[in-house]
Amino acid sequence: MIAGYAVPDFVSDFWHFYIAGITIVSIIAVMWFLKAQTTQKLAPGEKAELMEHAWDGDLQEFNNPLPRWWLYGFWGLIVFSIIYLVLYPGLGKFAGVWNWSSATQYSEEKSRVDAEFDKVLEPFKGKDIMAVAADPTAKEMGQRLYLTYCMQCHGSNAQGDGKNFPNLTDGQWLFGGDPDSIQASISGGRLGEMPANLLGDEQSAKEVANYVLSLGGKPHDAALAAAGQAKFAACAGCHGEDGKGMAAAGFPNLTDDAWLYGGSEAAIEESIIKGRKGGMPAFQDMLGDAKVHLLTAYVWGLGGGEKPAAAPAPAAAAEAAPQQ
Repeated sequence: MIAGYAVPDFVSDFWHFYIAGITIVSIIAVMWFLKAQTTQKLAPGEKAELMEHAWDGDLQEFNNPLPRWWLYGFWGLIVFSIIYLVLYPGLGKFAGVWNWSSATQYSEEKSRVDAEFDKVLEPFKGKDIMAVAADPTAKEMGQRLYLTYCMQCHGSNAQGDGKNFPNLTDGQWLFGGDPDSIQASISGGRLGEMPANLLGDEQSAKEVANYVLSLGGKPHDAALAAAGQAKFAACAGCHGEDGKGMAAAGFPNLTDDAWLYGGSEAAIEESIIKGRKGGMPAFQDMLGDAKVHLLTAYVWGLGGGEKPAAAPAPAAAAEAAPQQ
């Protein structure tokens, strides 16, 4: 387990013994080598042995004993490594007698930090998203969360970091811009995918691309668009016969100017031929309810958020209720 993510175990015990064996043999080999290279301490007045090596005639090498502080320090490191491997993981699957793991430490530290954050965020829990968005303190905290977790894709100004990343300020929402939809996007993530090569050839892709441009009133080749109208049936299942998509299912509107991958003829052809696949990761496990709530309010308040659907009036709801 690393930072909360499961890692496959060894597929065979061979690798456990292989790693543990190499580690143990290496420590023994270092101990032997250190012992083999250690000379006796010189007696008073005794001269060190002159080795056969000589450079430039005058530069010679003596077999002086290693400094005792260095020698003891080296042995101390070996002893430390043995104690470490007994207490902590390092010998294959052996977890150490203390059973420590980085995943456990990460989880404990995260829980401690989250508990402190929850105290700060307590006043905003359960509060209406629009009310939280209007609170200056909440907005400042939400901005910090945004700059930490969202800026890398959506840009520091939330207008999208180039092509492929949505603008959060323009009111064009693929999966909905009301508070509940934004919160669902942040907490659970989103996945958008378009299959490749539905039409079978590049000419058909060009014709359908021009027909799509005509749906939005954009410059196009009329002859190609006419030829692509019938072939657009392969796309209508997701985008609708009028090309306006289905927001509830995450199918884009092809008649507006909000093109995530580009709205030029070439870009539309590329989408048809190669397909598209994009997604937003889920942040629920990483951030928790309180931070997701605060981040939702900040994103909703950037200017493009939609107001939630008004609840039916009590009288109207009573009339709509089935009679007993």
